[in-house]
Amino acid sequence: MSMNSVSSFRFTTGVLGYPILFVLLIWIVFWAELRFGFQFKYLGIYPRKIEGLIGVVFSPFIHGSLTHLYHNSIPLFVLSMALFYFYRPLAWKLIFGGILLSGFLTWCIGSSAYHIGASGLIYVLMSFLLFKGLFSKHFRLIALSLVVVFLYGGMLWYIFPVKEKMSWEGHLSGFIVGLMFAFLFKTAVGQPEQFEWEQSDFDPSDDPFLQQFDADGNFIENPKPEHDSELHINYTYKEEE
Repeated sequence: MSMNSVSSFRFTTGVLGYPILFVLLIWIVFWAELRFGFQFKYLGIYPRKIEGLIGVVFSPFIHGSLTHLYHNSIPLFVLSMALFYFYRPLAWKLIFGGILLSGFLTWCIGSSAYHIGASGLIYVLMSFLLFKGLFSKHFRLIALSLVVVFLYGGMLWYIFPVKEKMSWEGHLSGFIVGLMFAFLFKTAVGQPEQFEWEQSDFDPSDDPFLQQFDADGNFIENPKPEHDSELHINYTYKEEE
């Protein structure tokens, strides 16, 4: 029997291409700062200042040091790749919405300093992938949630002020937005694969396989043909002259 799947899980060039592009972009920005002596820190989020709202858009692309950039690059690549593979129809909404909402929430609750880095978006992705898999009850998405916990569960500590000079408010904002998205997007996820006989409109009488059985489940043997099935051979002899 064939299976009918409405799952959106499939590999495309965007699954690798877009995450690579994101990571490459933040590295190019950092390289431009070093190469040409730019200082983009002023484009970060500065809470409760009107001019600080510009950072809601630009802050994810700005990093304060090579270590900061390195620690954000790997989780950004891995989590965005998982997003584009498992939640492709939602990916761009989550990325753009996550940047804007987590940035704005950071602007509302953050301390009076510039907040920069892609960690807010990373926490959006981590939180969404973690909770959405559990809410969906889809075995592949639950497995993805467990992988996220295994790889990045330690990140949960940093939504609290456990380290100086770290924007825990940005982390907390991203975590909250990702959890909110997990509740908000309830239907646009991959669905479990279904056999034909599991579908509501399935008619057993039209199934070629089931037609070989009677009402009691006994196999129906092929009936004998009405004509004689024995093979008769006729020989014709030609008399010699």
